[in-house]
Amino acid sequence: MAQTWKQIVEADPEHSRRYARRWDDMVAEGVDIDGEARLADAMAPRRARILDVGCGQGRMGAYLHERGHRVTGVDLDPYLIERARESCPGATWEVADLADEDWARGPYDLAVSAGNVLAFVDPSDRHAVLTNLAARLATADEGTDGRAGRLVVGFGLDRGWTREEFDRDAERAGLRVQQRWSTWDLLPFGDDSGFMIAVLVV
Repeated sequence: MAQTWKQIVEADPEHSRRYARRWDDMVAEGVDIDGEARLADAMAPRRARILDVGCGQGRMGAYLHERGHRVTGVDLDPYLIERARESCPGATWEVADLADEDWARGPYDLAVSAGNVLAFVDPSDRHAVLTNLAARLATADEGTDGRAGRLVVGFGLDRGWTREEFDRDAERAGLRVQQRWSTWDLLPFGDDSGFMIAVLVV
């Protein structure tokens, strides 16, 4: 079973700094790191309220903020939230455990969890996390342009959470899968796909 983020950081206090540095290095090398953000932007109405779930140092949220969206990012890691606040002070960034109830209440037009974030959640907390995310999605009455909110999640299926398990957990949390892809540039999902992007609605 993959380690949770808490376990990784407790075992290696420098992990978060190395993680952030790795993304900095990729940007410096000219690597395209915005695929997830481009998809989120395309899925959202203009000036949407977007929740960046497990936002890290804010790479996706900053991109979306620059395009006029109203972004709130949440992450368990205080160092990464500090980096996000430095890089994009115009967005809202919160230190929060997704399994707790008291954070970034919403409602949101789009919630996006990229970068294997949900795979780092303790299995005992998965139901609470999905339930909390479902509760933050806008209803059609609350949504920008009259649209109900959507949740987009992406993670590797080799990290201890199978597609079947995820679907069952999502259904228990009041969510249903609307679409599914194998990559952030929308290649089809198949039985042999190692990565899953799922779009969920209440």
